[in-house]
Amino acid sequence: MATTGVGGRVAEERKLAGLTQQQLATRANVSTSLIRAVEQGRLPASPSFVSAVSRALSVGVPDLLDQPFPRESRADHRIHSTVPGLRRELASYALPPDETLRPRPLSELAQTVAEASRLRHQASLHALGIELPGLLEELRAAVHVHQGADREQIFGLLAEAYAAAGQVAYKLGYSDLSSLATERVEWAAAQSGDELAVAAGAFYRAGELIVAANWNGAQSFLDGARHDFEDRLSTGDEAVLSMWGQLHLKSGLAAARAGDRDTADDHLAEAQDVAVRVAPDRDDYRLAFNADSVKIWSVSLAVEMADGTEAVKRSEAFAPMVSMPRERVGHYWIDLARGWLLHGDRERALSSLISARHTAPQQTRYHPMVHETVRMLARQDRRRSDGVQGFAAWCGIG
Repeated sequence: MATTGVGGRVAEERKLAGLTQQQLATRANVSTSLIRAVEQGRLPASPSFVSAVSRALSVGVPDLLDQPFPRESRADHRIHSTVPGLRRELASYALPPDETLRPRPLSELAQTVAEASRLRHQASLHALGIELPGLLEELRAAVHVHQGADREQIFGLLAEAYAAAGQVAYKLGYSDLSSLATERVEWAAAQSGDELAVAAGAFYRAGELIVAANWNGAQSFLDGARHDFEDRLSTGDEAVLSMWGQLHLKSGLAAARAGDRDTADDHLAEAQDVAVRVAPDRDDYRLAFNADSVKIWSVSLAVEMADGTEAVKRSEAFAPMVSMPRERVGHYWIDLARGWLLHGDRERALSSLISARHTAPQQTRYHPMVHETVRMLARQDRRRSDGVQGFAAWCGIG
């Protein structure tokens, strides 16, 4: 199982490139011992490792992660069948609408977009993938029949719907489609007349830079995005505060991936300071920023810095609010599983994965770090426990 994971693919690509482990380590700015441990299946590949090595090898991150994952069941085929429709509509964004299409009133479109965002928060990838192509086409038609402030509102709704489409593509492993969706978010937000919608677009663009291992570039880009609306912080507007905190969290992620713990902790502290001034039930620009979200990110950042003990410590006595998006809570359990694995507690790692599965099954099944964690647990499972083997089978890991 270990040899077919990221480590095996890194070794294969390295050999095809004619590089030694030491040469790859130098190019990727990681240690030779880390390259060796991942290739041998003794350590799981972290997102920062995958990004750095893919850049050094000039191969795509999806190639190392083997994304999209092979379709092992009818459910896999069903959920992936939604992707061509998304791709078609994302490619058609600038085309004039079908003349026979009569979009619903603006209020109804807003309600439908809100429902799509609810499905996104629930990580209901199949239902969301079915809903989005027709909705995006209708919003595209609405742009052509509205003027002024109403037209700007339609562009804001388009930005929100494109962001949801990007999440479907990203979670199913279609990185090219996710990048295209990010471009559409930025395009629509720029025409919405909403400065914070533009900042939300910057949040997604920074994510693209982070995956591409341009961590310093992501931090500079986010610094500029915050500067654009910094003068509005004094108003106390909770939407402004939420966006400010969310962009600091993304900056913390970029710093953590770059191995800069002090900077990551500084950004986390900024987000924590802002979160206490934001109501816990807010969901501005569908980023769900609040104190619980910051707590979840704090665990994630510790894991990104390969500090499992700190991740476990930060999770103590924490239970996410019931109202938190399943997408966010599921990600918390996935990261905590990685933290427990780094901390050396296999049982708690598996337990956290099971919690992730119960919370957001579709997200969990297709998450590459779940696959890496399961492979590591299976490799260390001398007794071949039914729990690990059963979870691996559920994920489609052979």
